Amino acid sequence: MINLGSSPSLGPLLVRGALRSPFKRPAPDADFPRTQLVLPGVRPDLERLAGYERVCGYATGEDGLPVTYPHVLGFPLAMRLMTAREFPLPLLGLVHTSVEIERYAELPGGGTYDIAVHVEELRPHRRGTEATVVTGVRIGEDLVWESRSTYLARHRTRHPGETVREEPGRPLPVVEEWRIAGDVGRRYGAASGDRNPIHLHPLTARLFGFPRAIAHGMWTVARCLAAHGVPTAAVVRAEFRAPVLLPARVEYAAADGRFQLRSGDRVHVAGSVGPRVAQ
Repeated sequence: MINLGSSPSLGPLLVRGALRSPFKRPAPDADFPRTQLVLPGVRPDLERLAGYERVCGYATGEDGLPVTYPHVLGFPLAMRLMTAREFPLPLLGLVHTSVEIERYAELPGGGTYDIAVHVEELRPHRRGTEATVVTGVRIGEDLVWESRSTYLARHRTRHPGETVREEPGRPLPVVEEWRIAGDVGRRYGAASGDRNPIHLHPLTARLFGFPRAIAHGMWTVARCLAAHGVPTAAVVRAEFRAPVLLPARVEYAAADGRFQLRSGDRVHVAGSVGPRVAQ
C-alpha cells in the first residue's frame, strides 16, 4: 500500500502512458502491479462538482455527491497504476468496457474521504485482454462506495473468453430524445479532468481511428443515471457497447430498473439500477 500526499496530475500521466504504450505486451497471464494506492483526506472541490453536475444533467446544489462522481475522484489514482511501467496494457487504445458501482450510503458533498485504488485482475477476452480496476471510498473505517471498471486492450488472442451479455427480451421504451452537443467532451473533460484527445476534437480523435470526437463513457452513464434516479443504497451496472460520435441525437430508454442509450437499433450503453441489499 502506498499513501499519496496529493492527487496525481492527469496531463503528465496521459503523456507518460502514450510514450510507454508502444512497449507494452498485453496478455491475460502477464504480471501487473499489485500495489494499492491510497489518497487520504480528499475533499471535493465544490466548484468543479457543480460543473460536473451541470454537464451530466444532475441537479445542482444538492448535498450528496452524484453516484458517479467518486469515479472522478479516484480516476487519477487509476491512471497512475495503468500508466506504470509494470502495467502490461497500453494506454493508447484502451477501451472502458463496463462499470459496476455499489453505493452503501449517501456521500456528502462537503465530506472528507479516503480513496483507494488497485488492479484486481487481468482476464482473457475474445478481443484481447481485460483489466479490472477497483476503487473504494471510505469515511473513516466505513466503506461507503466501491466500483469495478473493466478496460480492454485489443490484440490477437486465442482465448474465447468474454462475459456474456444478457440481451433484453424486448426493446426498452423510449423516455426522451437527447441532442448531444459537439463540445460535451471538452466540457466533461474540464469538469472531470479526463482530457483524453479522443473526446476533445475531431482532429485529435482521427489520430486514434474515430471519424469524430466521441463522448466519454462515464459521461454517457452519468447522463443516464441523472435521468433515471438512483436510491441512496444502490447497485449500478453499465456496459459501454458502442461509442457516441459527437454531435449526436440519441434516445434514452428505461423500464423496470434497466436503461439504455441508443441510436435506433444501435445500443451505446446498457445498464441497470437496483437497491443494494445489506448483507
